[in-house]
Amino acid sequence: MRHRVAGKQLCLESDHRRAMLRNLAAGLFEHGEIVTTLTKAKAVKPYVERLITIARHRTLASRRLLTSRLTDRAVFAWVADPKVKEARKQSPYWTVPAASEIEFNRFGELRKAPRLVHHLMTRVAPLFADRPGGYTRIVKLDRRRLGDATNLVVLQLVGREGGSQVSGGTSGRRGTADRRTAFAAQIRKESTKAPAAPDTTA
Repeated sequence: MRHRVAGKQLCLESDHRRAMLRNLAAGLFEHGEIVTTLTKAKAVKPYVERLITIARHRTLASRRLLTSRLTDRAVFAWVADPKVKEARKQSPYWTVPAASEIEFNRFGELRKAPRLVHHLMTRVAPLFADRPGGYTRIVKLDRRRLGDATNLVVLQLVGREGGSQVSGGTSGRRGTADRRTAFAAQIRKESTKAPAAPDTTA
């Protein structure tokens, strides 16, 4: 029985579950948002927010605590990848390092790149210095995962969203309303521009 045991098991062993939460958190801190399932997003949300709260202190003890809870790996290696589109290299959350700051050796292995814990403490945590909590949000998507058709969501950091939609674009309902308004304005403009001439042939 699981009396008074907090959290979801996610049908995983404890080591597997811990590694999955670490990887999801690392991807969120690196990219600013991740696409995952609703259950995983709800499981990793409190884990991520606890890490950001620890990182806000910016002490040696907090750095050591973050290192024990995250895998301090090199991040932003995809910035130097020519296959990645330029649009993906623009982050609304922080300044992505230039490709010149990332180096590879002659075998193509990563030699120099920013570290995850340092990035979390210097770039992510200062964004929420004046926020008492609630650093992330979950946005449901209108598509499902292939295979088991489970719901997909976007887990993202709050504060610098471009709009109501995940992409920062206009929603379908908003676009339809804008087109209706523009059409009505055009009709009004045409009706006031050309008044009907009086009929004098009778």
